[in-house]
Amino acid sequence: MLKKSPLTANLLAILFCIFSVPAMAQGLHSLTVVTEKGNEVTFTIEDLDKLDQSGFKTSTIWTEGVVEFTGVSLSEILNAAGAEGSTFELSALNDYAIFLTASELEGGLPLVATRRDGMLMSVRDKGPFWIVYPYDSERKYRTETTYARSIWQLNHISTIE
Repeated sequence: MLKKSPLTANLLAILFCIFSVPAMAQGLHSLTVVTEKGNEVTFTIEDLDKLDQSGFKTSTIWTEGVVEFTGVSLSEILNAAGAEGSTFELSALNDYAIFLTASELEGGLPLVATRRDGMLMSVRDKGPFWIVYPYDSERKYRTETTYARSIWQLNHISTIE
């Protein structure tokens, strides 16, 4: 039986961290869209910042007071990825998933928020990408269905149809 020295064990742990942590971190801070043709397009925060930005102020059931969300409309992201489907599955880091149809994407909503009150959102703070609506603007955005669609820690969108 080969006995490992503490130095060898520490070196292996360091090498694991060097090579695996950046890959894991990239998955935490990117959004992948799979088109109906099976093409995968991955957006980093820098990529999303290059797209048309929009935002609004609203209160939510998850935050205190009125907050300002800024980011990119979901339809803008789908267009940038070349996704032309009619139904999409959106999933989060914890595998929570929702379905949206293209007909539900209206007026630049929902917003894929990249910032809350001007600050990037960490995974602990419902980021880095959070589907949000202007909940205060209309009653239709204050329903259980809309709240359930307000997926945080968004990291994957698949075209279903």
